[in-house]
Amino acid sequence: MKRERNTDSPDTRENRNLIFGRNPVTEALKGGREIEKLLICSSEGSMTKILAIARERGIPVIKTERSALDRLCAGAHQGVAAYISPYTYKTLDDIMDRAENSGEEPFVIILDNIEDPHNLGAIMRTAECAGVHGVIIPKRNACGLTETVAKTSAGAIEYMPCVRVTNIVRAMEELKERGFWIAACDMGGKEYYKSDLTGRLAVVVGSEGKGISKLVKENCDFTVSMPMKGKITSLNASNAAAVLMYEVRRQRDGSR
Repeated sequence: MKRERNTDSPDTRENRNLIFGRNPVTEALKGGREIEKLLICSSEGSMTKILAIARERGIPVIKTERSALDRLCAGAHQGVAAYISPYTYKTLDDIMDRAENSGEEPFVIILDNIEDPHNLGAIMRTAECAGVHGVIIPKRNACGLTETVAKTSAGAIEYMPCVRVTNIVRAMEELKERGFWIAACDMGGKEYYKSDLTGRLAVVVGSEGKGISKLVKENCDFTVSMPMKGKITSLNASNAAAVLMYEVRRQRDGSR
């Protein structure tokens, strides 16, 4: 029996959430699809309309070589491709509704510079188990809701609201307007178990490589730290987040 050749490249087989071609991408943008990022190798002709919509919606645009798109796309890409999210992002109001339904003060995790989908998935899994009401991530320089995140979260992605924002500092300002205190998980702060983590709270966690960006940390109300007794001076982001989430859970349960 003659076997049919699989003409998909490895990248294409791994990226089933990739669409390409100017018309498909334009219609996805106009239709309001959740788009992680655009890849372009041209900005001429009808691409100007695509780029204008992307700018309006705050979608990251990455300039790449045509040869790279040729390898990625199993067809005529016309200079543009888009990664679409298989999951729907929520709003801050969705988080507040979840908190109200739980009968607790809202508790939010804000992730800054988390690019590893395994870390994001692990954090969402712990967040769902610990009773966090929502996760906030940035659109740029961060991982979105991918299939790897879904797999690592062990299904938590289906229950944990994830809000994707253009600007983390603005999101923090909105939270403060709603009565939240914002805590940064970083060095140089008070030990986390000695800090008051009750009430309306958002905790900012950065990556182990970049940490929390300077502007984001400056806009936090206080900093909580973990004692480091070994030769390694930092924890994996998902481990640090897990410790803090369960300290918040402990304090909340103990105050009842």
